[in-house]
Amino acid sequence: MTIEKHCLSEDFPEYRSAIHELRSRDAHFARLLDEYHETDQEIRRIEQQIETPGDQYVEQRKLRRVRLKDELYARLCAEDVVATRPASSAAAR
Repeated sequence: MTIEKHCLSEDFPEYRSAIHELRSRDAHFARLLDEYHETDQEIRRIEQQIETPGDQYVEQRKLRRVRLKDELYARLCAEDVVATRPASSAAAR
């Protein structure tokens, strides 16, 4: 069985530089990203049978990983919209 690593920069290569930039300037994004990576590592250890918790716990962790990924992606998309907005529109805000 192949254990898949869910690295955010590999899943969204078009946002690789935005991920790095947001991580360095947005503490909340950095915390979410750290939690995402920790959750992903925990799930991979479970899938490799290094850890063997119950099925309900595994499903909760996988759901948490999906929710974190969705939130991180939403923040990346919002950042992308701001970055691509014309200077005159950005200045008007």
